[in-house]
Amino acid sequence: SLISEFGFKQWRFLVDEMKAVLIVGSGGREHALQKALLRINRPLSLFAYPGNPGMVADGCQIVDSPIDGWLDLAEWARENKIDLTIVGPELPLVEGIVDIFNENGLTIFGPSTAAARIEGSKEFSKKLMEKYSIPTASFGVFTDHKAASEYCAKHGAPIVVKASGLAAGKGAIVCDTLQEAENALTRILDERTFGSAGDSVVLEEKMIGEEASIFILTDGTSYRILPPSQDHKPAGDNDTGPNTGGMGAYAPAAVVDQAVVEQIEKKIVQPTLDAMRGEGAPYTGLLYIGIMMTPDGPKVVEYNCRFGDPETQAVLPLIECDWYEVFSACARGTLSDVEWKIRPMNCVAVVVASRGYPSKYEKGKPIRGIEKAERGKSNIDVYHAGTALDKNGALVTSGGRVLAVSAWEDSLEKAVKNAYDGVGCIEFEGKMFRTDIGAKGLARLRNGKE
Repeated sequence: SLISEFGFKQWRFLVDEMKAVLIVGSGGREHALQKALLRINRPLSLFAYPGNPGMVADGCQIVDSPIDGWLDLAEWARENKIDLTIVGPELPLVEGIVDIFNENGLTIFGPSTAAARIEGSKEFSKKLMEKYSIPTASFGVFTDHKAASEYCAKHGAPIVVKASGLAAGKGAIVCDTLQEAENALTRILDERTFGSAGDSVVLEEKMIGEEASIFILTDGTSYRILPPSQDHKPAGDNDTGPNTGGMGAYAPAAVVDQAVVEQIEKKIVQPTLDAMRGEGAPYTGLLYIGIMMTPDGPKVVEYNCRFGDPETQAVLPLIECDWYEVFSACARGTLSDVEWKIRPMNCVAVVVASRGYPSKYEKGKPIRGIEKAERGKSNIDVYHAGTALDKNGALVTSGGRVLAVSAWEDSLEKAVKNAYDGVGCIEFEGKMFRTDIGAKGLARLRNGKE
């Protein structure tokens, strides 16, 4: 059959305008980035390395060529005419993926190796804050166990002991006694529990207050502040149990109102971006700032050089924009030209994990109910993290954090209910989740009405 002239022109337009996007990563954060891209009215061809089954189910193609390092991936991207690469995890950024892609003439969203030091080295970030008077906890940096012990004895407990390098989110140890601090120093400096990440340790005062996460999209000069969110790190309800990668999040975080956002922007965001330019490492991409709301005002807990997980799953649904355009603009230095709107809604993301996480857990448990959880609604998403397909093609668990269910509504109370309704639809042996995600926000809102 013949294609009509109009039909041919329409097809030609789609082919000409089709953009190819590569997402680097395999977790819930990367699946959330994909779903955000798919919400826009733009024809996209999506690829992932290494990706996950949920991303494939949503139309992502997995890079199936043998890849041995980021140079190989850059060559694959060039050969396959990738228009934009978006990096999810911190390790590729610290290892220099952005520099390698840029050297190969490829557009990529994320900071350079020099800028990624803001997460890759806590020593660098703490000294940066000290030099540029950015509010944070008092600290000391040590490579010698004896000197570190003397610092702890002088300043007393509680104290926080941190491996300076990347430690998969497990390198910060809150010590309520000097003996606990001594044990932490032994683990990091002597037993080398975190490998080279523990070549040096950062010792800092334990700040008291409520935490929040601030995401900053920036092209190095212009920036946009996303709705503040709040992560829930401990494994159990009421912040009990061991710390995890995050058991859920909600946004906007009630602890950070507009006045506080303006204070954070003035005292932390702008000075940080100015500081990075001053150090010859202008920051582009996504800057994550962990904030502690102390009696003395907001202070920086840590910087991350990428989107947080699971905060991303709670924040992205609240933004109306062309995400392809936003990520490209950050890479190209044109963010100020991008249209942007924050929806007046609330979003809650609940992580569904394997029993035993963050310690030992079993894998290979069949997963059911994802389709039922989403119910075809446009305001509920299920993001894959630790999932895989077994030899028969059935979906099974393969990680500690298995899925995240996000729901967004015009009130936090409705968002919480819908998210947990979705969680209730999902079934697998050993399913574990917190039941109080967003509870602090609800309590704060109730107190505000009394």
